[in-house]
Amino acid sequence: MRNQNLLAVVVLCAACQTTPKKEPIVVNYPTTQKVDTVDTYFGTEVKDPYRWLEDDRSPETEAWVKQQNASTFGYLDKIPFREDLKNRLEKLWNYEKVGSPVNEGAYTYFTKNNGLQNQNVVYRKKGDGPEEVFLDPNTFSEDGTTSLMGLSFTKDGSKAAYLISEGGSDWRKGIVIDAESREVVEDTLVDIKFSDLSWKGNEGFFYSSYDKPDGSELSGKTDQHKLYYHALGTPQSEDKIIFGGTAEEKHRYVGGYVSEDEKYLFISAAVSTSGNKLFLLDLTDPNAKLVTILGDTDSDTSVIDNEGSKLFLITNRKAPNKKVVVTDASNPTPEHWTDLIPETENVLTVGTGGGYFFAEYMVDAISKVLQYGYDGNLVREVNLPGVGSASGFGGKKEEKEFYFSFTNYNTPGSSYKFNVETGEYEQYWKPQIDFNPEDYESEQVFYTSKDGTKVPMIITYKKGLERNGKNPTILYGYGGFNISLTPAFSIVNAVWMEQGGIYAVPNLRGGGEYGKEWHIAGTKLQKQNVFDDFIAAAEYLIDNQYTSKAYLAVRGGSNGGLLVGATMTQRPDLMQVALPAVGVLDMLRYHTFTAGAGWAYDYGTSEDNEEMFNYLKGYSPVHNVKEGTEYPATLITTGDHDDRVVPAHSFKFAAELQEKQTGTNPTLIRIETNAGHGAGTPVSKTIEQYADIFGFTFYNMGYDQLPNQAVLKEFKD
Repeated sequence: MRNQNLLAVVVLCAACQTTPKKEPIVVNYPTTQKVDTVDTYFGTEVKDPYRWLEDDRSPETEAWVKQQNASTFGYLDKIPFREDLKNRLEKLWNYEKVGSPVNEGAYTYFTKNNGLQNQNVVYRKKGDGPEEVFLDPNTFSEDGTTSLMGLSFTKDGSKAAYLISEGGSDWRKGIVIDAESREVVEDTLVDIKFSDLSWKGNEGFFYSSYDKPDGSELSGKTDQHKLYYHALGTPQSEDKIIFGGTAEEKHRYVGGYVSEDEKYLFISAAVSTSGNKLFLLDLTDPNAKLVTILGDTDSDTSVIDNEGSKLFLITNRKAPNKKVVVTDASNPTPEHWTDLIPETENVLTVGTGGGYFFAEYMVDAISKVLQYGYDGNLVREVNLPGVGSASGFGGKKEEKEFYFSFTNYNTPGSSYKFNVETGEYEQYWKPQIDFNPEDYESEQVFYTSKDGTKVPMIITYKKGLERNGKNPTILYGYGGFNISLTPAFSIVNAVWMEQGGIYAVPNLRGGGEYGKEWHIAGTKLQKQNVFDDFIAAAEYLIDNQYTSKAYLAVRGGSNGGLLVGATMTQRPDLMQVALPAVGVLDMLRYHTFTAGAGWAYDYGTSEDNEEMFNYLKGYSPVHNVKEGTEYPATLITTGDHDDRVVPAHSFKFAAELQEKQTGTNPTLIRIETNAGHGAGTPVSKTIEQYADIFGFTFYNMGYDQLPNQAVLKEFKD
């Protein structure tokens, strides 16, 4: 641990930042060929000169990727403190990390990473016996790019099936093993996608996938998801389609899960990322027919548990913030639902464990947990360890103890052992990390967006921060798909804050922090609200002297990459650095790749109608890069194997920026090879990537050395 005198030096140095003027690094951009490609939408011609970059299998695209990376890394190699950042990231990352345990059969299973292992290792122990390695994904491939993406046990714990991803792909392979001996018991299953594995007894399991698309499996369109049943001991070619195989059952997302008592199979079917139909199948009756619980996609509804034929569901049907209802399998449709845990002003998620419901509410993006009986009566409020995010409240019905985790932006995640009968808990595991949370603080502010809407934002920084407009700041956002950004610790953000940096996260419309209405307010023809919220957050930070344009970076990934792309093209004067990651950047064609058509609930498509086309074209980042404009220093990041948001989005945006940028700000693209959308990325690659991102950011804020050299000197000494 650092001593108090050194801490004083650290705080002092952070307050004395300077930004020396220096000569920019000269970038030699590759020439990107332009091809006359034109689409016509409702009588309007739209040029797409970089369409050829969509072909991820062509030698021309492969050559372009190599040339761009050569240019980008030629620039990054010249940043004088890039290696210092990498070393500090490695130093801080190098602590043991332990996941919350779960009980399966006679064993307790948990994940652990000794510090810098590329992938977490699954361990187990029997009773008080010694722990042993159960699965080590680091042995799956030499470079650590094959990751474990799912693990499911039979109810008695005797068998297990797990999913692996190669190179970050969403296409998975499934492997079945005898849990006791860990020996593989049958051939590997292939082409599983967007799926969990759910066992039916010890006989087999349910999984979902698409038919492989024509052409590239990385970018080809997939829009008919199917639920299969795999019987152990039979070839995958004989797997039975349970749902999704007909034109009437065609949906883009289909999933099946078996109830804990193994009485029912519940099937969810959706055409987009929001709203689903719901069905059940009685597994105890071999002649049972599919029963409809919900026949429309007007809500997000799922079964969370059952007691015999009594079903407990969570839904936002006529309840934008969600509620728990109860019904019977004999009459499960909405007219027979009865409220059990009513809707409140705060958004609800529910876990089950030990015979209780655990209702987690988001109160301005902060966790509050209430424990209920299955009769709907409140048992207690769980007094959490602090202000932040709690997760993992759930376990098996017969278990009276389970584990939950707690974190916030400046507190590394710890796990706690919880007693369901008393409501008491004790700390199970706390990380031993070279980072003192007491040196940092978070504050929540509420600022006003363009249309008068109040938006919350959590701002985290080192104590003693001086609001002088000169603090390097990352403004991070998402704003879509009903996803909520709640406080969570990040090693990379800790390194940023050690350097005197501010990390600010607004809860934009389009997210789920305030329920369905907040989500809808950032979709389709209201998507501009999300960008306005983000712009207003930046203006708040500048107006209140947290930072200034010269020290502001905006960052986001996936839908957040769209957010950054739209913001930097609409307001290039607002920030010094833009960091769009794996972004959805071509809004006229996103729905033609992989499962992109399922995002239409949030975005609409250019084929819907003329109004929707014009709206999308009006903010699509690829189509709004203007000649003669000085854009911020930009580092686009993507993976060459991203089959969720295909890298062509980033390729085309980079080409547009490089052609039209005015001034000396660099516009670079960093393309990770043998990598996907982000999940399962090896630790070594993540560290290298963030050393590059932070190095690029600080350098383009004017630094020729890191703001806080005291931290670096300390860990070197």
